[in-house]
Amino acid sequence: MILIGSALENSPVMSLQTGAELARTKRPIINPANLGIIAYELEGPLLDQTPSLLRIADVRELSDLGFIVDSSDEFVKPDDVIKIQEVYNLHFNLIGMSVTDEKNSKLGKITDFTLDTSGFIIQQLTVRRPLIRSLNDTELVIHRTQIIEINDNSIVVHSQAKVPEPEAHEVVGSYINPFRKSETANESVSRSKR
Repeated sequence: MILIGSALENSPVMSLQTGAELARTKRPIINPANLGIIAYELEGPLLDQTPSLLRIADVRELSDLGFIVDSSDEFVKPDDVIKIQEVYNLHFNLIGMSVTDEKNSKLGKITDFTLDTSGFIIQQLTVRRPLIRSLNDTELVIHRTQIIEINDNSIVVHSQAKVPEPEAHEVVGSYINPFRKSETANESVSRSKR
């Protein structure tokens, strides 16, 4: 299932054991190497430790109710799992990040993203255009295959495809003689009937 990333912000985390809400999602922990969400940072009064994370691998189901987990035992601290700790310490935040093309031309800033919930991989980025460029298009949607590089400051994508300009070819005999009288429509019709 494809979802907008902002739809999962402040989403409830429900316990399968008790049926109660345990916490709410605060922000996704995104691995910049593959644009995959590996966990969600949680907030709520019932949490034992802060920050608490919910690994995507521990989610039983994602439904209309929110994230469903077995119990609060599924919540981990960032330093409990080494890979999560490495990514968490990067403080990588996709929202608000600049997007530029290969020619270092600014395309805009990321406002949202779409993700595939089967693997929690980000598929598309929604980019708000700068004021002057937004007169034509207010938003761009950039697919993950267009991304060339992700660095600390921006995401670099392929430039837009160049439209080839028509080349002027000189064709012999295609000029108009300004000194020659133009034929009227009646004369040209009568000549064609002959």
